[in-house]
Amino acid sequence: MDLRQLRYFVAVAETRNFHRAAERLNVSQPPVTVAIRKLESELGEPLFVRDPRGVALTPAGRAALPAARDAIAAAEQLRDVVRDGASGLRGRLRLGIIGSANSDLLPRVIPAFCKAFPDVELVLAEMNSVEIVQAIAAQQIDVGFIRLPMIEAAPVNVEVIEHDELVVAMQATDPLAGRKRLALAELADRPFIFFNPVSVLNVITHIACQKAGFAPRIQQQAMQVQTVLSLVEAGLGIALIPARSARFTSARLRVLPLAEPIPIELGMAFAQDPSPLARNFVMSARQNRDSL
Repeated sequence: MDLRQLRYFVAVAETRNFHRAAERLNVSQPPVTVAIRKLESELGEPLFVRDPRGVALTPAGRAALPAARDAIAAAEQLRDVVRDGASGLRGRLRLGIIGSANSDLLPRVIPAFCKAFPDVELVLAEMNSVEIVQAIAAQQIDVGFIRLPMIEAAPVNVEVIEHDELVVAMQATDPLAGRKRLALAELADRPFIFFNPVSVLNVITHIACQKAGFAPRIQQQAMQVQTVLSLVEAGLGIALIPARSARFTSARLRVLPLAEPIPIELGMAFAQDPSPLARNFVMSARQNRDSL
């Protein structure tokens, strides 16, 4: 039994005539007759009662017709799913994200992608930049947002998706909070809230402090920007955070630019030979990264 036989069976059942069924199918009549006979032989029951005026369904044929239609519809649906999957219109996209991308970048790129590709299931996994790059290289995720520069080399494509800079977050009651900008060296004697050691921001902040002539006194470390800000708000120290995250600070905090800006970049990483799903996401992210 195959789909061609089922299509021929449905056509004959609906037209009640082998000749008209063949015309509908755009084939000659003999193949239709042979296909129906073979189908009846395989099923062990006659599907039609034949007479000079045409054909009528037997009880077995009437029972088989809905199932035949469902099988044809299922096969067509499968073909559509395969086609959509091959073009990146359907499937599961695994996206790795760092904590500092959650609050600002994701609201700019995720809604637009979900609207453009409603049949794609988006699975988000929060990791650090090193883990994201390793997971893409191991084909465990498809795309990831990472802090640049990459700490470890890996066979992945990376492009800059966002430019930013570090700013100082401190309590609103801090004696320096009223300044318009600060030199990093002025904070040499302050306790710092650092990002986790595996974070690229940790490395960048260490290097910036060294260039400013001091080794930072690290009071606490955290992975999320929101956690870092909460620790600053609790009076445990000051922190250098991405400027784009500053809009999420409370009224109890002040954010000041540095006299000598420390540029940072957010990158989008994906496989060297990305899947259609990944290509569509990368294209959508490029188009919508500046939407807010």
